Amino acid sequence: MPADLEVPPPESPQEPAPSASAMRRALRRAADGVTLDATEAAVLLHARGDDLDTLLDAASRARDAHSTAEGRAGVVTYSRKVFVPLTRLCRDRCHYCTFATVPHKLEAPFLEQEEVLAIARRGAEAGCKEALFTLGDRPEDRWSQAAEWLEARGYSSTLDYVRACAIAVLEETGLLPHLNPGVLSWQELTRLKPVAPSMGMMLETTSERLFSEPGKAHYASPDKEPAVRLRVLSDAGRVAVPFTSGILIGIGETTTERAESLLELRAAARRYGHIQEVIVQNFRAKPDTAMRGMPDADLGDLAATIAVARLLMPSGVSVQAPPNLVGDEHRLMLRAGIDDWGGVSPVTPDHVNPERPWPAIDELAEQTAAGGFELHERLSAYPRYVRAGLAGDSTPWLDPRVTGHVAELSMTDGLARRDAQPAGMPWQEPDGGFASIGRTDLGSSIDTVGRSEDRRGDFDTVYGDWDELRQQLPTARAPERLDSDVREGLRIASQDPAALLDESNTDAAMALMTCDGAAMEELAGLADELRREVVGGDITYVVNRNINFSNICYVGCRFCAFAQRERDADAFRLAPDDVADRAEEAARAGATEVCMQGGIDPRLPTSGYADLVRAVKDRVPEMHVHAFSPMEVVSAAAKAGVSIEAWLTELRDAGLDSVPGTAAEILDDDVRWVLTKGKLPASEWIEVITTAHRLGIPSSSTMMYGHVDTPEHWLGHLRTIAGVQDAAAANGVGGFTEFVPLPFVHRNAPIYLAGLARPGPTRRDNRAVHAMARLALHGRIDNVQCSWVKLGDEGTAEVLTGGANDLGGTLMEETISRMAGSEHGSERTIEQLHTLAARVDRRARQRGTTYGPVPVSHLGITEVSG
Repeated sequence: MPADLEVPPPESPQEPAPSASAMRRALRRAADGVTLDATEAAVLLHARGDDLDTLLDAASRARDAHSTAEGRAGVVTYSRKVFVPLTRLCRDRCHYCTFATVPHKLEAPFLEQEEVLAIARRGAEAGCKEALFTLGDRPEDRWSQAAEWLEARGYSSTLDYVRACAIAVLEETGLLPHLNPGVLSWQELTRLKPVAPSMGMMLETTSERLFSEPGKAHYASPDKEPAVRLRVLSDAGRVAVPFTSGILIGIGETTTERAESLLELRAAARRYGHIQEVIVQNFRAKPDTAMRGMPDADLGDLAATIAVARLLMPSGVSVQAPPNLVGDEHRLMLRAGIDDWGGVSPVTPDHVNPERPWPAIDELAEQTAAGGFELHERLSAYPRYVRAGLAGDSTPWLDPRVTGHVAELSMTDGLARRDAQPAGMPWQEPDGGFASIGRTDLGSSIDTVGRSEDRRGDFDTVYGDWDELRQQLPTARAPERLDSDVREGLRIASQDPAALLDESNTDAAMALMTCDGAAMEELAGLADELRREVVGGDITYVVNRNINFSNICYVGCRFCAFAQRERDADAFRLAPDDVADRAEEAARAGATEVCMQGGIDPRLPTSGYADLVRAVKDRVPEMHVHAFSPMEVVSAAAKAGVSIEAWLTELRDAGLDSVPGTAAEILDDDVRWVLTKGKLPASEWIEVITTAHRLGIPSSSTMMYGHVDTPEHWLGHLRTIAGVQDAAAANGVGGFTEFVPLPFVHRNAPIYLAGLARPGPTRRDNRAVHAMARLALHGRIDNVQCSWVKLGDEGTAEVLTGGANDLGGTLMEETISRMAGSEHGSERTIEQLHTLAARVDRRARQRGTTYGPVPVSHLGITEVSG
């Protein structure tokens, strides 16, 4: 062990006590139920004596209001669980931890699956309903013994093994896994959600000082970096995981740092609604750790922190204190505002705090009754998430493959059924495909009948807290345009246009992205001249049909007016045979391509995507299938428990010809997390598209602009697209076939209706984006497509004289833009597309999906070859 890890860290920096007037003011605001800021919260953490009594009274009232709102007034909950220490190896070196150890002190790096099941079976026999999986972070990254153990059993990572064990517990015992595997990415959370009703990770602290300074609690522990752990909290919210988190007090943090940690938890809870409980855990010194000489956290300090946590957290978030760490002060913690004791096991010890045995459940019930409350058992997911998940509510808190297990153990109020005896149940979804339901004629009737309402019935809740979201909006500023920068930008555009993406040319590129007047006319002229040089004068199009096979989706994209809940009036799902019928109709009308995309429908079976491709290919073998956005690919692969490469390979083998590069929006997470609640991060989009290209599956590329973004984001997006295309070229494979700028359609978009987004891009914006795409992507992507369904005929004609060369497709049906309020229809005949090209004195020509020649279509007019 390095020397700096053996030295006990110093105690917290000395902080001056707040003034009496500051304490009185903070207590008054707490008593009045006013939202507290960081300064006030830090002041209240110092409360002792009479001040502490006043603070506890305020917290008790807040707890009672929360419990009443949750439908369990006078009730304190707990979960009867078993503790599964899957591995005690860890890549981190937390100075207070006695759970993590080294390989030579263990019989094996991991518990075997049969050992896991033995623990779970004992728990089931004792009436437990939760299997708490606790383990170190990614031990294979530090310990070769862990990596070798996993490889010998066919697992690529610890998380793969966690997933397999969770499935085994569900199927063999019926216990509900609660997973605590540490830091997880968005993709990993998505992959684990189908096997567990809930997950957790302690935030512990947001103190950067404790992470970065030698000798402090989290030094040399990569997974304890505050920014990393805050990202996990956000990603868990985006994936809609009922999530447990909390803080650890007494590890050297200041009261201000402690208050800031609690406020970060509050922000995450308000933003996503997924934080089901906040644990306030007090540090207990343990032998054989670097912090063995530190004093235990004071229980008065613990009570004050619990009270502040209760006052800060939104109603709906429970506050918990582990009952084995509070000595005999259970009543004090109840006064402080807790409404949950956490997990208590009649079978297994607390492996993290082995010196502190769990109280007997009867004893805990007595302590709870002495404080004036009834003790009731809950499940690993809290009642509000159980009720919503089983009801198929707006946010899919429970994956369909675990809802049956949860339903078996829960009462109608979402608490645990007292007489329930866990028993194993199949985890895999039933076979049998899926049937058509709902408003299946929406593809055509959207142009006649229209949508039933301008917004979903759950508008106020499904997208998160709009006020909290407003604080995340990117800062919009008018860039300074110097005449010299514009001149330099135009010079580069005329001589070496691809160099506009070089970092050294940012000022020049931004000057062009924001130019107007004469400079805009010159920019458009340069783009049009380059278009003529690269692809000639023809305006191309594909004869295709859009087939949206489901609009049922709970991801919560705030720009999307297409997604519906299954019970909404406009919701629909198409069975593979009905999709094949539409493909056959399209083929008879001359189409060479079907473009298939849908919502992230939780009831679509894992085989559903390949079934859709096969259905079309069986019916129309020559039809080009252009299908499934990166979001659909990631979600389906995670649900199936396979890699993105394996999933795309299966789809390719089923007949998938290309993928749409949609779901890109703006490839900058600062913008994406405002636009979307649960969509994939930019890095995941890049991985899907890069993997597709490597497998020989070409794709389009897109950018949706004109909402909460800025021109700087547009330039950054083009740079990202260029980087992905460069990677494809380096691998010797094709990549993007075209770049498609997509103007934001605002009318029915939730983020616009909530007052956060602009009403789409301006005419100037449209011209600039299309022209810059032509110039900046020169040498990488030859085709720039414009969206007639979003731009209309006039806007389309304008960008066709400023760099664009392609009209996209005939579509035949289009519901995504039309549901958002586009007024330009959902289909075009070939004759109409030729007329549109004639507006700019150009010839229209049919193409294939990948821009090669195709047989002449018979829609509207007969095209003359030559």
